[in-house]
Amino acid sequence: MKRTTYITLAAMILAAAVCTAQSGSLGDYARAARKENKPTATKVFDNDNIPKDSHLSVVGNTPDASPADGTVAANNPTAPNGAAPAPAANSQGADAAKTAEIKARLDEQKNKVDLASRELDVTQREYRLRAASFYADAGDRLRNSASWDKEDADYKKKIADQQKAVDESKKQMEQLQEDLRKAGGK
Repeated sequence: MKRTTYITLAAMILAAAVCTAQSGSLGDYARAARKENKPTATKVFDNDNIPKDSHLSVVGNTPDASPADGTVAANNPTAPNGAAPAPAANSQGADAAKTAEIKARLDEQKNKVDLASRELDVTQREYRLRAASFYADAGDRLRNSASWDKEDADYKKKIADQQKAVDESKKQMEQLQEDLRKAGGK
């Protein structure tokens, strides 16, 4: 059995050596393919050679370049001919102030949601621990079933109230996010 395995292995090595000798090595083939397919020269920008006085366009034509009919220059608010008037500075200031005020209210609301969510989580964990402790002790269940029923109802009501407060806070936060979006903020 060993001889058969060794003979088969030797035949495979010999066949591989013959094929390699006839066709050349894989490295030779790769070098030849690389010589045939030379990539075109492209300009690579880094921090040392990036132009400081002009803009790079990775999309296409520059804003100054316009088609033959001149549609880009007429519709472009930054066109050199000044076709579109610039918005008034005071309206931009008012919008910025409104956006900043909405952002401040949104941040405050996010903090309220986080706090309410943490309080709810703590109450739920506390309830689960008390329930696990109560149900683990059979004697306690027999002795204090009436008081447990009252505590259980109180915890469930407290959890429901906190969940309602969290939901309302989230709804207010979503409304503020929508107001911010409409005001032009991010």
